[in-house]
Amino acid sequence: MKDQSSIQWPEHYHPQNCPVHVRNELDMAAQPERVWAWLVRAPLWPAWYVNSANLRILESAGTELKPGTRFRWKTFGVTITSTVLEYVPNERLAWDAKGLGVDAYHAWLLRPSANGCDVLTEETQHGWLARLGQLFLPNRMSKYHQIWLESLQDKALSGFPDSD
Repeated sequence: MKDQSSIQWPEHYHPQNCPVHVRNELDMAAQPERVWAWLVRAPLWPAWYVNSANLRILESAGTELKPGTRFRWKTFGVTITSTVLEYVPNERLAWDAKGLGVDAYHAWLLRPSANGCDVLTEETQHGWLARLGQLFLPNRMSKYHQIWLESLQDKALSGFPDSD
């Protein structure tokens, strides 16, 4: 049986197989359902997460991430195409991220806590651009993932996103 309290890594993206691995965690004073609602509404990210831009869901009219959803966006100055590979409502979300010089996996784990919701996000990366970024700006991804968590907490504490 799989350990449901940790990230379920595909072998290719397991931290032991990747040159880049970042882990951030924040215990939020918000319920998992609210955190989830903001996290899966990816087209809204650029309005509240400074390191995302030009996000659009591909081949779908929906506004929420779902299993298999493909989306294109810009992060860390690179245009990325992602596909949702893991999806357990209010608990787990993960996607790959492929772009010039980057092959990554970004996972989220939401766990109820006494405070509300403990949110863990981890990312691993392969690729020449990922290695250069880690070499020249070693704390950049960790810094921006922490901003993402803190911004997500602010949005979750404000309520649910507006319906379409």
